[in-house]
Amino acid sequence: MSGIVGIHYLNERPVERENLTKMVDILAHRGPDGADIWVDGCVGLGHRMLWTTPESLLEKLPLVNQRGDLVITADARIDNRDELIAALQINNRPVNKIVDSELILAAYDKWGEDCPQHLLGDFAFAIWDERKQILFCARDHFGVKPFYYYSSKNTFVFGSEIKALLFLPEVPRRLNEVRIADYLNLMLEDEAITSYQGIVRLPPAHSMVVNLQGIKTSCYWWLDPNREIKLDSDAAYAEEFRKIFTEAVRCRLRSAFPIVSQLSGGLDSSSVTCVARDILSEKDKQNNQKKTKLHTISTIFDNIKECDERPFINAVLEQGGFIPHYIHGDKVGPLSSLEDVFQYEDEGFLGASHFYPWIANRSANELGMRIVLDGLDGDTTVCHGTYRITELARQGDWKTCISEVQASSKHFRVKAYSVFRNYALPYLKELATNFRWIAFFQGVHLIHQHFGISRKNLLLNHGIKPCLKQIKQFWQSKSEKISNESTSHNPLVRSDFAKNIGLDKRIQKLDTSSHKPLNTREKHWASLTHGISPYVLERMDLCAANFHLEVRHPFMDKRLIEFCLALPAEQKLSNGFGRIVMRRALSGILPEKVQWREGKADLSPNFDDGFLNRDRQILDDVMSNQIKYLEKYIDSDFLQSAYQRIISEEVVRDEDITPAWQAVMLALWFHYKQLTP
Repeated sequence: MSGIVGIHYLNERPVERENLTKMVDILAHRGPDGADIWVDGCVGLGHRMLWTTPESLLEKLPLVNQRGDLVITADARIDNRDELIAALQINNRPVNKIVDSELILAAYDKWGEDCPQHLLGDFAFAIWDERKQILFCARDHFGVKPFYYYSSKNTFVFGSEIKALLFLPEVPRRLNEVRIADYLNLMLEDEAITSYQGIVRLPPAHSMVVNLQGIKTSCYWWLDPNREIKLDSDAAYAEEFRKIFTEAVRCRLRSAFPIVSQLSGGLDSSSVTCVARDILSEKDKQNNQKKTKLHTISTIFDNIKECDERPFINAVLEQGGFIPHYIHGDKVGPLSSLEDVFQYEDEGFLGASHFYPWIANRSANELGMRIVLDGLDGDTTVCHGTYRITELARQGDWKTCISEVQASSKHFRVKAYSVFRNYALPYLKELATNFRWIAFFQGVHLIHQHFGISRKNLLLNHGIKPCLKQIKQFWQSKSEKISNESTSHNPLVRSDFAKNIGLDKRIQKLDTSSHKPLNTREKHWASLTHGISPYVLERMDLCAANFHLEVRHPFMDKRLIEFCLALPAEQKLSNGFGRIVMRRALSGILPEKVQWREGKADLSPNFDDGFLNRDRQILDDVMSNQIKYLEKYIDSDFLQSAYQRIISEEVVRDEDITPAWQAVMLALWFHYKQLTP
């Protein structure tokens, strides 16, 4: 975790050192261990340093190469150091004296604009190439490290955070109302847009060249949805997963300081924590050192007991090798400390769980930590594979489909028919409308046999009626002009605002739901490439930076994601268990109580209680006083009706609390940042 900034005036206007210094100072929270700038005429680069790895203690940024024609500023941790050092033939000094930014600079010197293809790790960097008179920028594969920029005819400015860009008078501080509409419509598909006009994000896995001819962005890597790995046995898949996952954790343990691991008790955080403990223990054994204990931070709940995961947390801790720390998740609410939160957050945000990493990072900072391991998004990376049930139904393999449904029902204590209805039954209609009648009637027979639904009901409602509807739609499309102006936006969004910015057309453009995945891998690929992932990672980065921390995410390892995506469907879901390859791989490492646990705790009761009770005074004040900021954007009647229901009815419905939360957070962002529509 460091901070980077830069200015390039394309009209050859000289960069003022004072402006660059001020931008660096604005990011002081990202790097308390030093700051520096480099300026040469119309180009300037700046850096804030946070020491994390042993090599970073020697690092001086911005870094100029020996010839003096390449300069880099970077926020980076490079994981394939040995491979790069060998390929680049850097053999004039010990490996531990070679810093990561030097490796990036040497990679650019050798491979030019293709250099990101050779890098593994988390990185955002900019290189000024004096010979070519270009500024080359790149961001890591999944967007762990942030990169924001603003460009106009004569100016290009970039930084780790938006607030550094907004300091310059050339950068306008104007709201991007399209982003406001996206926010209110719960859309995160656009990986470039921000809440400020002209300020955008470099998307993950993209590089960029800036010169007098303009800006050219390129995608240097993408996930292949067609690649499939085939090994000899379940054991072989598990062994390979364990090898890759262990390496993903090992890379993120490279630190000059003690490390703390977030331990929630779930499968993901427990896996990271247990593997990290074993790696540290093995390293101590090899070096004949006293056994290192891994610090852990766990969120516990004394009042909202249905959210408490202590039985699973304790199962991990009882294995030994840990120094546990605890924070109380039911002592604060989602609106608590927002004045402090908006000191680091530059935009309104959607996530309702922001206060968990906030209090965890605060605790880590108080403990003197620099590095936090996190189990973020193991669900997506490894994949529960529930779409395999859908895939089996689509293929007409009803016997295997029903077997998986019944196993899932048994393991996770839900009604088998509810699982079947959600994941398989819709595809009975698809078989009928595609005239696959043999598979259709096989399904009808087995569904009747296992769930007791009458054959007549299935034939009529899932066979004949869908076919008639499809025929009717076909003839209507031949004889009528179908209107594309139907309303599809969230009812929270004010209709005239939606119309003015063309929200419904934007929804149609960004919506990918019309493309039905053909198989489990396509579904997995869609979840991995959705815009929600970089959005969440950016929020995590900002929250950690506020406490001088670097959060590391083993499940965001490129090698691990490529491997998991390429697995056959039965290595994702088998005998009712999702993420089966991971469960098998960590046998003997995870406690069995966690390895085969059924689901995870639902934290929504704690959110509801915090939002409606612990933070009730703040909620009521916002609805009375700050909600006026949003009059241009929201349907006030719809919002007030939802608000009255959530404060008066015993059962809180998601369709009421979600728009209330969206509006309150957006209004508070307007309030704390003193924004006007």
